[in-house]
Amino acid sequence: MRKSNSYLYSPAPGDFYFDICMNELKTIKRILLILVIPLVFYVLHILKFIFIPLMGAILLALLFMPLMRWMDKRKVPKIIAVITSVVLMVVGVSTAFLLVRLSAQEILSADSGFWEKLTTKLDTLFTMVLNTLGVESLQGMATFSDLMQSEGVTNAIFSSSGETISSMGSTVTMLLMTLFFLVLLISGSMNVQQIMERTIFNQQSFPSIRTYRLIEKSMVKFIKVKFILSLLTGIGFSLACIYFDVSFPLFWGVFTFAINFVQMIGSIISTVLLTLFALAEMEPSGTLLVFALTITGVQVLFGSILEPIFMGKTFSINTITVLIVLMFWGFLWGIPGMILSIPLTVLIKTILEQFPKTRIIANIMS
Repeated sequence: MRKSNSYLYSPAPGDFYFDICMNELKTIKRILLILVIPLVFYVLHILKFIFIPLMGAILLALLFMPLMRWMDKRKVPKIIAVITSVVLMVVGVSTAFLLVRLSAQEILSADSGFWEKLTTKLDTLFTMVLNTLGVESLQGMATFSDLMQSEGVTNAIFSSSGETISSMGSTVTMLLMTLFFLVLLISGSMNVQQIMERTIFNQQSFPSIRTYRLIEKSMVKFIKVKFILSLLTGIGFSLACIYFDVSFPLFWGVFTFAINFVQMIGSIISTVLLTLFALAEMEPSGTLLVFALTITGVQVLFGSILEPIFMGKTFSINTITVLIVLMFWGFLWGIPGMILSIPLTVLIKTILEQFPKTRIIANIMS
């Protein structure tokens, strides 16, 4: 009988010990990961005065990078290219401040008769709401004027005024920091691609270059499409106000343009607020209904029809994910976080798609 040349493998005692150590190491890594994630979010919240302008600068730098490469191919000195990009940003910010100032002047230039008429109409609406609810007065306040003159509302107005002034100072500081980070990024002092190579992709240059270009292309597309469609939406709201003789058309156009950068929620807020303002200013009639349908149609056209068409599959994020990231980044960074939430989510989703182990998370977000 021929003897078999095959031998059964019997594990050595050290192999079993090695498997136990590896399992314990994996468990320790998971525990550390669970502990590190909340710590990272806490640091992002505490140092938001640094991270908000940094992320804003990164998005703007991605927008300016094609222009920088175009000037570099034509042998334009780097200092001139950087100055050109900074000047373009300063012009954009100055234009935004000019529109805000003109909107404020438009509101302040309204005569006292308009405000008296508006207050009277609000009193009527307030009384109508109370009667509909079967309430004669709300804590002794039967009209909207009584509500506004109450001590609690007066203190809230003064408190909000102080917070508004403080937030304006913080906004100016963040804009200056954003400009500072933008100069560092477009001048090459901070290289996002190299940071990705050394941290996320472990020196693998090809995946990092490919992913960086994909992120750059996605962000440029998002900013262009969102800017143009928000601008057209703001113009549509202003034209609707002019046509239906609703006051402050410039203010409502600027407000709609700005708040439309908050995905989903911004369009709802602008439509509801303008409809309520028109309700307070116009008589409840078919004209008011047509006006409400007009501004709603403008939002649906640009926000729900054209935006998904132009965005395509680049920003294929489901509604639940959008709502979750809006709440999360809004809680973490406030209104700037809600504005940056979708670009940040797309950036994270693009990176997750590059690794087989995390690709399933990106698919769930799609």
